[in-house]
Amino acid sequence: MEPFVKNVIPSNMSNMRIGVDEFIELYNEGKCELVDVRVAMETKVWQVNFGLQIPAPELPERLNELPKDKLIVVACPQADRSNMTRMWLASQGFEVKYLMGGLLGLMDHLKGGNAKKIRG
Repeated sequence: MEPFVKNVIPSNMSNMRIGVDEFIELYNEGKCELVDVRVAMETKVWQVNFGLQIPAPELPERLNELPKDKLIVVACPQADRSNMTRMWLASQGFEVKYLMGGLLGLMDHLKGGNAKKIRG
């Protein structure tokens, strides 16, 4: 338990999250994978047409779908569920961060001509 507690101090918090610009750069380079942890009801309302869609409650049964050689970036509409999911995935041995601003922040960043910044 001690290593986890050592990581939950303010000076290490930046190691747990990733900003939109850094995410886009790493995603385009193939160095990370987005995991949308919203439930089906939410994804029916609006889609993200890249990354993996794995609802948080299904992750324990679907861990084999996550790449082990890339940074996993988890995202939900804002950041609440994705940060909880990040903690669980980290306990399972994954290199993982949550997306700051969530999917809403990402979509806001990509609206208009900026959508072409991310590979599809």
